[in-house]
Amino acid sequence: MPDPLASAAAKASVLAGGEMLLPDHQRRLLRAALSGRLLAACFGAGVDSTAMLVALKLAGLRPDIITFANLEAEKPPTLLHVARMNDVLAQWDWEPITVVRKQTLPGTGYSDLYGNCMVNETLPSLAFGMKSCSIKWKQKPQDQIIKGCKSGPNASDPHPIWLEAQARGQRIVKLIGYDCGRADLRRSRNLPLADADFDFSYPLQILGWDRGQCIHVISETLGPDMVPIKSACFFCPASKIWELFWLAAHYPELLERALLLERNALTGRHSRFTELEFGASWEELVRSHDRFPSTSTTVGLGRSFAWNQWARTNNVVDDDFRVRRGADDRARFISLSDLHRREDNALDIRRRPDNNAAPGAPLARAE
Repeated sequence: MPDPLASAAAKASVLAGGEMLLPDHQRRLLRAALSGRLLAACFGAGVDSTAMLVALKLAGLRPDIITFANLEAEKPPTLLHVARMNDVLAQWDWEPITVVRKQTLPGTGYSDLYGNCMVNETLPSLAFGMKSCSIKWKQKPQDQIIKGCKSGPNASDPHPIWLEAQARGQRIVKLIGYDCGRADLRRSRNLPLADADFDFSYPLQILGWDRGQCIHVISETLGPDMVPIKSACFFCPASKIWELFWLAAHYPELLERALLLERNALTGRHSRFTELEFGASWEELVRSHDRFPSTSTTVGLGRSFAWNQWARTNNVVDDDFRVRRGADDRARFISLSDLHRREDNALDIRRRPDNNAAPGAPLARAE
């Protein structure tokens, strides 16, 4: 069997057809915006941030640092993608990705986001429409590895890029992989152009690339097997139904941990769920009802629905809320994942290890 790392590295060193993937006018746009600046690329290990690095390479631009925040909650393929991209970067003669992780004080009782939620008996803040978990566990550690931190468990010296910026009197540009899809355009419009320490730039939006174009560019330059899955925590409240079935099929132990986190939060001391409002306890509704009454209250990781209830009503779990692991169950979960997944998702052009199609062949898509 061909080594996928060797294959990706070979393609990475050539970037064949780059002039077709990034025409001269796009190359000039990107270089006009970023050439001569100090660049810090925020790598999320998903489609957009991977395409962003490819675009920079095609434009002849090289970041001074690439950072990835490891929350210890990523799905295994995401961490594998980080390792494989480091192999690509080595072929480009770029520095490897700087992996950062928030360190907590010994007395907190947890060392990662999952533990934070379990100890505090709460859901990730995104379940309530907030983004403090991303700021605390992703953004701040990436900022600190650049600026340095004077004290505490995250104490570190400033990165050379920060020292150079101070010496030059020049601001660092943070490169963020938002594409031209509707959701990312909305997100970027609501963000400032700069903060106290960094300017912000969105290379994919400068180029006009949407998600489909990002997938195409990765596939053409690095190979279809290098198109990554969506990068997110295994208990992310933004997960779609197809992702829950996918998780049940491929990583049932992670889905079980997510179900435990949800139950711990919705029956814990900080739960916003009230039996008076709903006429029954959260546990009773999960076990005996197909849905919760209409409400604006967050009732689970799905915000308007509980993952535990979804798992029971779709026969994903047994009576003890253990994910079913039989071969027929797994095949059913995979089929349902494919059925619910939209065509523009990255997984639709990747060759899964359990797919018998020829290498590089696209997956069949659900109508």
